Amino acid sequence: MRFLHTADWQLGMTRHFLNGEAQPRYSAARRDAVAGLGALAADTGAEFVVVAGDVFEHNQLAPRDVSQSLEAMRAIGVPVYLLPGNHDPLDASSVYSSALFLAERPENVIVLDGAGAHEVRPGLEIVSAPWRSKKPTTDLLGEVLEGLVADGVTRIVVGHGGVDLFEPDRDKPSLIRLATVEAALERGAVHYVALGDKHSRTDVGSTGRVWYSGSPEVTNYDHIESDPGHVLVVDVDEQDPARAVRVDARRVGRWKFVTLRRPVDSARDVVDLDINLDQLPDKECTVVQIALTGTLTVTDKAALDACFDRYAHKFAALSTWDRETDIAVVPADGEFDDLGIGGFAAAAVDELVAAARADGGRADDARAALALLLRLTAREGAA
Repeated sequence: MRFLHTADWQLGMTRHFLNGEAQPRYSAARRDAVAGLGALAADTGAEFVVVAGDVFEHNQLAPRDVSQSLEAMRAIGVPVYLLPGNHDPLDASSVYSSALFLAERPENVIVLDGAGAHEVRPGLEIVSAPWRSKKPTTDLLGEVLEGLVADGVTRIVVGHGGVDLFEPDRDKPSLIRLATVEAALERGAVHYVALGDKHSRTDVGSTGRVWYSGSPEVTNYDHIESDPGHVLVVDVDEQDPARAVRVDARRVGRWKFVTLRRPVDSARDVVDLDINLDQLPDKECTVVQIALTGTLTVTDKAALDACFDRYAHKFAALSTWDRETDIAVVPADGEFDDLGIGGFAAAAVDELVAAARADGGRADDARAALALLLRLTAREGAA
């Protein structure tokens, strides 16, 4: 038996840092990743798809987002089992009980709205632990596993949330207890555990049967999400008494959120950064956040600003990571000697250089003025 494990679609997600038309393209890419599961299911012979929570970004979605999302699920073709998670719990405002969802839900879409076992076919069950609020007070998955015994039925568990193995606060009541999960696997009551909430593909524990699939399309920078953009193809050998499992990751995501950390202390460093940005592929679906540290002359800082300006419109977004960026701008000796000005203008430049080298509120204004002067003189020289 083969199925697809995915999670954290978060359809309807927005990202405030995306440039203009990049947000609609990003939203469309997330829906396309969902619709594309149909081709993957056909290619691999997958019997069904499980979505381990956070199908939607939240419960208060625009009608258009709900309708387009359901059409993407319809395109998958095979049965799609949706687990409500912390972003879209089964509370009073649940999207899953909305009139629009109920009216437009395709026949192949099944909401796992009850805790416990759901029969897929004789001998095969999905065991689910849906969220009913954003802050459960118990281990929801542990509760549905407790009463299960080995009885010859193949069981796929679908859960959502953090596992105590990865959490510093292991006393948090809603955490999934890995020991409980592995005990159920050990006694043969369940055979694979599909998890959602962690957006990077992650093998949990040592059994090879507990996985986070990660989000099929990236949601955060790569220093936070190390391995997003996958769907897991899971094989369970129903003829084997032990139900041997094989997991194969397939990359489906197209977008990348990249963090670049660079020292910049010279014109060469600025050129190297320019080359790095130029060589990044698929700029229209790449978001870049840059953390820079170092000391630059006014001339080199102006070159750095020009570099940012040059690439800002090429990427889906390009920004500096302000919290991790620390660049000191210090005029170099003789940096403004060749401007070809004299008299009062030269004296004013000397005052600006002195102010730029000093501490205090005037320093930033002086550096900005010197950078503008360099750009203006460079423009006149090119004319």
